[in-house]
Amino acid sequence: MKKHRMMIKSSSLVFLGLIWMLTGCGQMNEKETEVSAGLNGGFEVVKNGLPVNWLLYTPQTVPDADFTLELDDVEYKEGRQSLRFDVKECTAHGGWKSPGFTNEFFEVGPFEGPGTYKLSFWTKNQGTTFRIRAGGVSPKKGEMKVLVESDAPSADWTFHEYLIEIPKGKHLRMELSILQPGTFWIDGVEVEKG
Repeated sequence: MKKHRMMIKSSSLVFLGLIWMLTGCGQMNEKETEVSAGLNGGFEVVKNGLPVNWLLYTPQTVPDADFTLELDDVEYKEGRQSLRFDVKECTAHGGWKSPGFTNEFFEVGPFEGPGTYKLSFWTKNQGTTFRIRAGGVSPKKGEMKVLVESDAPSADWTFHEYLIEIPKGKHLRMELSILQPGTFWIDGVEVEKG
């Protein structure tokens, strides 16, 4: 009898733990995939209103934020459109707690170490503070470095290019975070092995 009560208590604790995990863990990003689109660094290939092959921190997944994420066919650097964030309210936490995106580029690689990779992209900024980080990661750990963090306005497109060292056993990851309200555009993301 005592053993039976302990089993019921254990089962109840496991059940409560599962309920807590399922209700406490919200969706952190949205992603549409199209392997044939490759990197999709120009945000040209779209499915269900989202550029494919990017993990996007969207209005549906970012807590405490008011913003839209759009494909802009008026302001772009290459192709026919860019990715635009119109942010009215957000936190400065970064990552999945702020508007932006991340990518580990599994649709085109991934870009694995050891190796040097050239990461380049174009940005345009009106009022935001934005941060772009990149580095080598693995499923359990990694080291991301800030490549650029800026609140400088830019009426024209600004080109960014960085060399990223990826150690053995890790692969490339990139992340954009919008940390302050305003409008931000990104286009022409490219990765090349050096």
